[in-house]
Amino acid sequence: MALGIKIRKLETSKEYTMEELYEAIKDKEFTAGKPELTKHLAMMLITFPPLDRNNQVQISPGQMKKGPWNKFQISKNEVAGGENLAKNMVLHHITDGWSSVTGVFGKKSKTAEELVVKTYEELSALGL
Repeated sequence: MALGIKIRKLETSKEYTMEELYEAIKDKEFTAGKPELTKHLAMMLITFPPLDRNNQVQISPGQMKKGPWNKFQISKNEVAGGENLAKNMVLHHITDGWSSVTGVFGKKSKTAEELVVKTYEELSALGL
């Protein structure tokens, strides 16, 4: 973990686009909750219900190439999505960065870190 961001790397046996990976897991039970496909900036992520605006488990491509991919990252981050990104940027600017402290410290941050590990374990067990 570096500065409140815990990352686990998942390698799958075949390549998936984010949409295909979502289809493969959307009906599975996860401790982190029900996955959703979320547009964030110019890419798609698979997200789980946020604990607060600074702590959400997310699945993103783990390779810097055009998809499909067979490597993915499971991490915790600020809530994804264009509207959420704008809100967090404004709050971060207004509070001189203090609004993001719960993303690094606190009970919800610790819980989100634990959910990253649990989500990785649950995805690995699916044998994708």
